[in-house]
Amino acid sequence: MKKLLAISGFIFFTLLNANAQSSPDDVVGVWKNGEGTAMIKIARNGEEFRGRIVWLKEPNDPQNGKPKVDNNNPEESKRSQPVLGLTNVWGFRFKDGEWIDGFIYDPKNGKTYDCIMTMDEKDKSKLNVRGYIMGMTMFGRTDTWVRQVAKK
Repeated sequence: MKKLLAISGFIFFTLLNANAQSSPDDVVGVWKNGEGTAMIKIARNGEEFRGRIVWLKEPNDPQNGKPKVDNNNPEESKRSQPVLGLTNVWGFRFKDGEWIDGFIYDPKNGKTYDCIMTMDEKDKSKLNVRGYIMGMTMFGRTDTWVRQVAKK
């Protein structure tokens, strides 16, 4: 009887945990970054997930009053493109409850980082976005994004 209870308990908690795990489209939607300065809309394109900036707290450059542009982009030809509408996360694929093999671009410094995203399993309205340097996840930082619009 104890063995049956133990097996039943194991199956119950395994199923409970499986239901809590993320599914690929859980990341789809609009997310506010941790600083509260931007919102990023993440969408699925085939098996890839990518996101673009759809809202900025300060959309205009305070020095000239014009829309902010990607001044720090390492490619000179892209420095005049607006930050609003810019694709800043791309290349993600879903595997084992995580969105992996992606990249995140930071228009504040013009740098692109490897990136992984994980859903907060207890609160699916939070997304942990970790940018790091060349495959070394220990050298990076995590920003927690908060869902703004229910996924469709």
